Amino acid sequence: MTLDWNTIDTVLLDMDGTLLDRHFDDHFWLEHVPRRYAAKHGLPLAEAKELLYALFRSQERTLNWTDLDYWSRTLGLDIPLLKLEVEHLIAVHPYVAEFLLFLRQHGKKTYLVTNAHGKTLELKMRTTRLGPYFTGIVSAHDLGLPKEETAFWGKLRERIPYDPARTLLGEDSEANLDSAAEYGIRQLIFVSRASSRLTPLPSPVYPSIRYFSELIPVEGMTVSLG
Repeated sequence: MTLDWNTIDTVLLDMDGTLLDRHFDDHFWLEHVPRRYAAKHGLPLAEAKELLYALFRSQERTLNWTDLDYWSRTLGLDIPLLKLEVEHLIAVHPYVAEFLLFLRQHGKKTYLVTNAHGKTLELKMRTTRLGPYFTGIVSAHDLGLPKEETAFWGKLRERIPYDPARTLLGEDSEANLDSAAEYGIRQLIFVSRASSRLTPLPSPVYPSIRYFSELIPVEGMTVSLG
């Protein structure tokens, strides 16, 4: 794949796993929440994990999956407060700031488009200070649809102006790239290094990168992707 930046006006970027290290989220939901749940209910940690993992899977590809208020009610835990206990694990992937600066310098409209809940967004933008780099920030909770649904991308155009034929989307989710492809977004990039603790796994379908530095051209405005 050859990426010609002269044909791209708008860049849509996911947050968790794409711009930010997903280790924070994996640790929070797979370890920290089960530990606090087990302590509250006097359960063995293994039993709490089995119970919670099943609950989490039941809400995949829905807005509840990332709704902190939903999980606070369902689990009887103050999820936003628990996130503050491990906020030191929130981290920006290498070369993200350089890439966002490149986009700004070349006049690209850049939007953070995420399934994350508003309370998560507030915490992570405060911690990472990435907010000012974006033309705008949109949560799927604002639109009433998760990104896994093709209709999401049409709803997004009601909120922000973009031409799918001149737009690049960066994601660590193939499901989200699939829905965007079905809608007609032309340039789709898969981020294979979602977590610093996991081995990068390139997509068999979409052009894949480990770091956004791979999209910054050394000369001119064209990048070749393997």
